[in-house]
Amino acid sequence: MVEQQVVIFQLNDQQYALPIQETQEIIRMTDITRVPNTRSYVEGIINLRGSIVPVINLNKRLDLPVQECTDNTRIIVVEYEGQKVGMIVDNVLEVARYSDDEIEPPAVAGDNMEFLRGVIKKNDRLWLLLNLSRVLY
Repeated sequence: MVEQQVVIFQLNDQQYALPIQETQEIIRMTDITRVPNTRSYVEGIINLRGSIVPVINLNKRLDLPVQECTDNTRIIVVEYEGQKVGMIVDNVLEVARYSDDEIEPPAVAGDNMEFLRGVIKKNDRLWLLLNLSRVLY
């Protein structure tokens, strides 16, 4: 059985998972330059070692209550279709492993289910596995 790795992060009080191969790096919250006339969940852009990277607020994107930035707030930088994008999350908790038999489809219907690939059941914990292509586009 092949195990895969995921980055476990928190939005509000729920834990989410993102495949590690989709994750470029995790950085501390930094100054974000606002860009006018963008979607409501786009916070702006950052300068990441000379590259301009758009940043979205994942709480806003998933229609969750927006949390105040704390010392735990992080930006997960992902690369999708050649474009780097930063996603603001409340906290990054760990890197964990799971196997395919621990994934189940989302059990409930709703507007935000399109953003999920499934639910990872690991021991007594549940991680919502993000569908990055749906989150970003």
